[in-house]
Amino acid sequence: MKFIDEAVITVASGNGGSGCVSFRREKFIPKGGPDGGNGGRGGDVILLSSARKRTLYDFTHRELFKAENGSGGQGNLRSGKDGENLVIEIPSGTVVMNADTGDVIHDFPDSDQTCILATGGRGGKGNAHFKTSTHQTPRFAQPGEEGRTLRIRLVLKLIADVGIIGLPNAGKSTLLTAISSAKPKIGAYPFTTLTPNLAVVYPRRGDPFIAADIPGLIEGAHQGVGLGIQFLKHIERTCVLIHMIDVAAIDPDHPLRDYQTVNAELTQYNTSLRDKPQIVVLNKMDQPGSQILAEAFRNAIRSHSVYEISAIAGQGVDRLITQVVNLLDTADDNREKKPFLQCKTGRRQGWQQCAD
Repeated sequence: MKFIDEAVITVASGNGGSGCVSFRREKFIPKGGPDGGNGGRGGDVILLSSARKRTLYDFTHRELFKAENGSGGQGNLRSGKDGENLVIEIPSGTVVMNADTGDVIHDFPDSDQTCILATGGRGGKGNAHFKTSTHQTPRFAQPGEEGRTLRIRLVLKLIADVGIIGLPNAGKSTLLTAISSAKPKIGAYPFTTLTPNLAVVYPRRGDPFIAADIPGLIEGAHQGVGLGIQFLKHIERTCVLIHMIDVAAIDPDHPLRDYQTVNAELTQYNTSLRDKPQIVVLNKMDQPGSQILAEAFRNAIRSHSVYEISAIAGQGVDRLITQVVNLLDTADDNREKKPFLQCKTGRRQGWQQCAD
């Protein structure tokens, strides 16, 4: 299935049924009075976040989603049937926005969350409702209320504990393969990965966590260059970032160039990303001359710990995963103190309460 992370659709709740104008006519009861029933209520449009959905692919071939209309009232005081609600399943991690104004309507960071997006129209009152002591034969009824129509934009932001970032060909997919059973496409050329890959990692110590391989970023990504902002949004929900750097691509005269390029793109896209815990990893340490380049990088960065690994050979990977688990445990502790912290992990559910 093709990975689709944005879609624009139109939703419409059901119209309310019209009230009925009717008078009771039976043998021996020539003037039974009004007995028109009320119309049924239109169905609501409800969004439900579901773990069964992975992408927004279902919305690429259908633009209108409409709930059922309420039925009209009938004689003998019979009310119309309420319209069926329309429940639309979306992936967990989807943000729902008004397509016309850009305002956020609702965020679904967890599965099994619901939100009534459009309320169905109220059913009209039948003429029996308007009978009074001074007006015993009302010959009118209310029409049903129209439902609500709304254009919405669905934006999927992957739910992962750890985001693996870096320039193209830094070895992000190779690391994901080394720490999980995922089999992303790997090649010795830039932009091998064209869509994010998710995988569950089972460390030797600690709880399992979800890691996401984010397609390569390049300078100007926040403005749409390369893969652009198409996948930068998937970093926002992560708790920890693994910043992969190809040690063989380090320039001895400017050893921090690649590192600073990626961080600058993150900050210009969303300033909150610079506050996320970040593990700096030098990959491909099995290649000749890597130690000299790694030393130049460490001397330049100084204030930040640097992990040296070879993802393809498995060198240093266990130590890296141990540090990831430690940072995730710290993030969990902070989340207990700040339950609305904008950081979603798959390890603990129900930490964020969203208002409809």
